[in-house]
Amino acid sequence: MQLDDAFITTLLLTFKLATISTFCLLFVSIALAYCFVFVRLPFKSFFQALVSMPLVLPPSVLGFYLLVSFSPKNALGAFLQETFGLTLVFSFEGLVLASMIINLPFMTNPIQSAFSSVSRNLIDASYTLGHGKLRTLWSVILPNAKAGILTGLVMTFAHTCGEFGVVMMIGGHKVGETLVASIAIYDSIEALEYTLAHQYAFVLFALSFCVVFSLYLINKRFATANAAL
Repeated sequence: MQLDDAFITTLLLTFKLATISTFCLLFVSIALAYCFVFVRLPFKSFFQALVSMPLVLPPSVLGFYLLVSFSPKNALGAFLQETFGLTLVFSFEGLVLASMIINLPFMTNPIQSAFSSVSRNLIDASYTLGHGKLRTLWSVILPNAKAGILTGLVMTFAHTCGEFGVVMMIGGHKVGETLVASIAIYDSIEALEYTLAHQYAFVLFALSFCVVFSLYLINKRFATANAAL
């Protein structure tokens, strides 16, 4: 199978987008999950529903509203462009932000579930020893929630690699800047280049299977280790 430079460039851009989006979203999701589980918030159910909306909302709907919001013709887009010189429509930065929004529940929900399962006795013991909330989060909650955090990381990375609707509307088809593998498959099929589409599809399929399979193996080890304690 002969791979040209454009093919490699598109795959590298796809993995770059997935890596940056996943890394940035990890910190956002840990903060959100902590607030949802351990902080008394007004209208908490409303915010939890808002975070989970990308799970049920058609990507084209979310992509449309992000496109409108990021456009320099609207208040948010104009503010970002005039203040920071940042153009989010049809740019890699816009793809990162859009990917973080569409993948928010894929990272936040597993971490929230893992935080909820951490023993309250361990948390109370940490507070009794004089540890503050940040120290307790770092030394007690996060280590005991590592299976959920790993699940969020893997699912977010894999989903970002395969996301189509939102990245199509926000990013477009700029080779080396916004053209990711899922869009390249669509373009290849439209051009009747089925061999190229198969190459992209096979790489995404193999990658998704490997990361999900690895996740199951690692979580199985976690479960076995916890059962032995």
